[in-house]
Amino acid sequence: MAATGNGPLSGVRVVELAGIGPGPFAAMTLADLGADVVRVDRPGGAVLGIDPARDLTNRNKRSVLLDLKTEAGASAVLALVERADILIEGYRPGVAERLGVGPDACLGRNPRLVYGRMTGWGQDGPLAQRAGHDVAYLAPTGTLSMIGRPGEPPAVPANLLGDYAGGSLYLVVGVLAALQHARTPGGSGQVVDAAIVDGAAHLATMIHGMLAAGAWQDRRGSNLLDGGCPFYGTYATSDGEAMAVGPLEQRFYDEFVALLGIADAVPDRADLARWEELRTAVAARFRTRTRAEWTEVFEGTDACVAPVLSLREAPGHPHLAARATFVEHAGITQPAPAPRFSATPTAVRSAPALPGTGTESVAADWDVPELLGEPPKEAS
Repeated sequence: MAATGNGPLSGVRVVELAGIGPGPFAAMTLADLGADVVRVDRPGGAVLGIDPARDLTNRNKRSVLLDLKTEAGASAVLALVERADILIEGYRPGVAERLGVGPDACLGRNPRLVYGRMTGWGQDGPLAQRAGHDVAYLAPTGTLSMIGRPGEPPAVPANLLGDYAGGSLYLVVGVLAALQHARTPGGSGQVVDAAIVDGAAHLATMIHGMLAAGAWQDRRGSNLLDGGCPFYGTYATSDGEAMAVGPLEQRFYDEFVALLGIADAVPDRADLARWEELRTAVAARFRTRTRAEWTEVFEGTDACVAPVLSLREAPGHPHLAARATFVEHAGITQPAPAPRFSATPTAVRSAPALPGTGTESVAADWDVPELLGEPPKEAS
C-alpha cells in the first residue's frame, strides 16, 4: 500500500487555546498524527516560561496571537471555530464561557465541532474550581498510592502519569471518538470533559479487578507489579547505575537466575516468605558488575533484563536508534511521533511554533481575515 499524506489525521483542523501541561501535549499528539493545529497564544510571551523555540509540545503546529479578553479576539476565535473540527481548551470551568468562547458559543457557530475540555478535577464536583497540578490530581485516585517503596511516601512519577497518561491521552481518545460520531450521518458535535482524576483512576482498572479478586494488596511495595516482587523491579550496579528486571514467567526467570549466576543459591521464588532473601541475593549479585557488563551478559536473551538509561542516553540505545524512536529536528533531539502507520506515516514536520508566527498563513489557509484585523468576508 502506498504511503500518502502527513499522517492519518491529515485534513482535520484543530484550534488549541494556549495553556500548559496536558492540553498542549494532546494538541501536539493530534498535530503529530497529521492534524492542522492552530494554537491561539495570548499576547505577552510564552505560557510555560521556557524558550518557545524549545517547547516541543508546540511542534507541528502554527500559532496566532489573539487577546481573548477583547471582543475582536473572541470573534476571531469563533471565526476559526467555524472552520475547525476540534477545539481544545484547558481553563478552569467557566473561564471559556466568560471569554465568549465556551461550548454554547462555539457549537452555535459550528454544530459539528468537538469541544475538548482538559482539566484536573473535571467540569463539575466539589473540587472543580480548585487549583492543582499533576501530583495533587493523582493523589485522591488511589493510583499514586501504588508507586514507591513500602514505609515511605509515594514516589512522584514526574508529570507523566497524571498530566499526560491520565489527561492528554484520554483527551485525544475522547476528541477522536467524538469526531467519529460527528462525522456519521445524523451525528453532531459535543463536549468532551477530560479530567485527570478520571483518566488516572481508569488507568488502574486492572489493579482494581485484582484487588477485588484478592490478588492485590492495598499497600505499596507488596505486590507482583509494584516492586514487592524480587524478580520485578530495579537493581543497582557497581557503578551506581541500574538494571531493570522483569522475568515473570518461569522459563524467563530460569534463564535470568542462570545468567545472573545464582540459580543454585536462591530459594524457590514461589515461597513468598523468602522473597526478601531472594531480593537480597539478586541485589548483591548485581552490585558485583557495572551496568555495561550486565547489559552484555543479558544481551540477546529472554531473561527480561534491560539497562536503565537516562534521558540523554536513551536515543543512543541500539534498538531505539534502529527504529528511529528519537529524531533530530531543528537541532533538538526528541521523541518521534507514535504510534506508526503503514499507509499514512507521521513525522516531525516543523519546529515548535513561535507565538504569532503563523498568523498570515492561517488567515489565508483557513480563510479567516479577522486574524489580520480585517472584517469577515460577506457570504456570497
